[in-house]
Amino acid sequence: MTSYAGPLLLLHTSPVHIPVFESLRDEDHPGLELTHLVAEELLERARAQGPDAVADDVRETLGQAVAAGARAVLCTCSTIGAIAERAGVGVPVLRVDRPMAAAAVAAGTRIVVLAALESTLEPTVALIQDEAAGRSVDVRTLLVPGAWDRFEAGDIDGYVRAVADAADMVTGADAIVLAQASMAPARYLTTTAVPVLSSPGPGLAAAAAAASGTVGGPGRAWPA
Repeated sequence: MTSYAGPLLLLHTSPVHIPVFESLRDEDHPGLELTHLVAEELLERARAQGPDAVADDVRETLGQAVAAGARAVLCTCSTIGAIAERAGVGVPVLRVDRPMAAAAVAAGTRIVVLAALESTLEPTVALIQDEAAGRSVDVRTLLVPGAWDRFEAGDIDGYVRAVADAADMVTGADAIVLAQASMAPARYLTTTAVPVLSSPGPGLAAAAAAASGTVGGPGRAWPA
């Protein structure tokens, strides 16, 4: 970890997210200082033991970041996002997929969640239900077969193509949610008329606002 965490720390569980968020910063938030922290072992343990198993490590990691100067944190991993939000480290800690979930609920009541990792499905469904705030929503889940194997093998193009193909097979939905930030490029390969929502863009926008002090507070239903 760097000696100065910068105004906005991004906590990743894969290094593939770094260029994605750097590009978004350059396009939409020029001048925003980002620090990236990759902790792949957090996802590995969360998959094996459940997200609660990494709660203490997440809290300690984020506490160190705040002590080093971070004014806000964005967790880009959907599996541990809820754990990060509840860390209680004295600055806004946002999960990247919350604005996406809010947009999905705004789009309608029939929502399909696509994921490549089974551990992502339950947290994402819970988040959508949280954003629905008591309104009735019909959330269906779909695990994209073989997608994560391609991701782990470094076949990112094949991974994204598999996600896009799965999205194009969805029917009877008001919105399709790409549950993992790494899925975002699939949006641009789909042909479905159903809105396909991804998390990096709106997530970074919310975090940038939090880092600047414009808005804040963990658990906030950030605008999409």
